[in-house]
Amino acid sequence: MAVKAFRLDELEAERVANQGAYLQFLRERNMSVGLYALDAGELDPQSPHGQDEVYFVVSGRAAITVGEETTQVARGSVVYVPAGVPHRFHHISEDLRVLVVFSPPEA
Repeated sequence: MAVKAFRLDELEAERVANQGAYLQFLRERNMSVGLYALDAGELDPQSPHGQDEVYFVVSGRAAITVGEETTQVARGSVVYVPAGVPHRFHHISEDLRVLVVFSPPEA
């Protein structure tokens, strides 16, 4: 088995080249991982997913609402979102870059 290692700067460049807010860069049997980007002031268009998610904030600053609860996030924050629960980043004050782990893999 070959080691799968990634560099955030290269992932960000690939995401920009693909002109999307989300870049899935790893997909395995039990999980998938991607890089999600929202710039300051941008609206988060996502709707609930059919998989559990973990967000790891790489950079930026925002609020996130999961269900009825809201919390502030910044570099180093980790947030768990159960499958099917409405959630959204908002009040993005610094460009947000987030690693997203889906389990099972995103459909």
